Amino acid sequence: MATKSREFLESLFQGAVAAAHPSRCLPAHLPQAPTRGRLIALAAGKAAGSLAEEAERHYASLIAQGRLDGVAVTRHGYSRPTARIAMVEAGHPVPDAAGIAGTERALALAEAAGSEDLVLVLLSGGASANWIAPAAGITLAEKQATTRALLRSGANIGEINCVRKHLSLIKGGRLARRAHPARVITLAISDVPGDDPAVIGSGPTVPDPTTLADARAIVAKYRLDLPQAVTRALADSSNESPKPADQIFAATTYRILARPTDALAAAERHAREAGFDCVVLSDRLQGEAREVAAEHARLAREHVAAGRRIVILSGGELTVTLRGGGRGGPNQEYALALAIHLGGERGIAALAADTDGTDGGQGRPDDPAGAFIDDTTLTRAQALGLVPAAFLADNDSTGFFHGIGDLFAPGPTFTNVTDFRAIVVDRPTD
Repeated sequence: MATKSREFLESLFQGAVAAAHPSRCLPAHLPQAPTRGRLIALAAGKAAGSLAEEAERHYASLIAQGRLDGVAVTRHGYSRPTARIAMVEAGHPVPDAAGIAGTERALALAEAAGSEDLVLVLLSGGASANWIAPAAGITLAEKQATTRALLRSGANIGEINCVRKHLSLIKGGRLARRAHPARVITLAISDVPGDDPAVIGSGPTVPDPTTLADARAIVAKYRLDLPQAVTRALADSSNESPKPADQIFAATTYRILARPTDALAAAERHAREAGFDCVVLSDRLQGEAREVAAEHARLAREHVAAGRRIVILSGGELTVTLRGGGRGGPNQEYALALAIHLGGERGIAALAADTDGTDGGQGRPDDPAGAFIDDTTLTRAQALGLVPAAFLADNDSTGFFHGIGDLFAPGPTFTNVTDFRAIVVDRPTD
């Protein structure tokens, strides 16, 4: 792949990530410390480490006074150095025992909060997997099996979180219930289309508009084969989540620190400064990765035909319905399908990557975030005997891009705001 195209695409990605990093978006929103009580910081998600790090910097005087407690649960490899807020690394996207232990600490701190204390909840994408507290009668293994089934089904993030919220002791407003009557302020980095607080991190501190019946309908829609204990839990009325009229939310406040649209706006500014026109398709695209890629390839071809020099940006969470046995994630599958549909069209290069630094993978911090393509992708693959369509059929986008050396693996970014897709259309030079 041409070095110039790769460097420009990576600079767009880095600009988007920087706009949503806690060091930039958190300080102005941190509330005044409580006058007499404690500040209890509870952080979860891929940005939990950096959110906790910034909070400690801001509330340094409380540390000296012994009035700051907390725990941050983040993905393995995403922790940051903290002095007072305990740091726990846990599984993502499939939860693990470390996540249960970290969540139990968070719930215990919330339960112990008094009316003079302030519970500061710092949320980011990944919190749904990191904060894991199965409902009564459900084991970790059964929760893991349910998560894997949801991830393989093609369900969107809202549907996945609806089911999760009705199988949890912390999600769907239940953390607010534990913290009551303490004041609760939630500061969140949104990674979901539409920025709905009830969906971000499965809404642990806000009312849940979804119901057990909704969760059962999702299970039926995707014909999920779930453990019997999970099926029983979804039929048990005691697992219904708190609703808007519940008084536990009377002393709660919720603010969003950064949104997908903020990240894409930063990338757009960079593209225009580099002399490109720019169009942002949406910050909340959903759908099958390969189907969205087909439509984007068509748009890119139209811009080539019109002789435009343009960057096409989009965000949102795409899905992959797994039918093969390969490795990859929505961004890599999108990139592979995009390359196939472009058919080597001259003057087009693209990057699709998750702003947290990993896309699918095995849960390691060095998993790829996505992949690059350009007008040489197919010819280079052909020279190596790689058949793109075969890799796509096997959902093995990682294997394909590893073979041609075009995986993008920046490592942990310590934030998580959206999937990031940039297609650069430039006039080919002979």
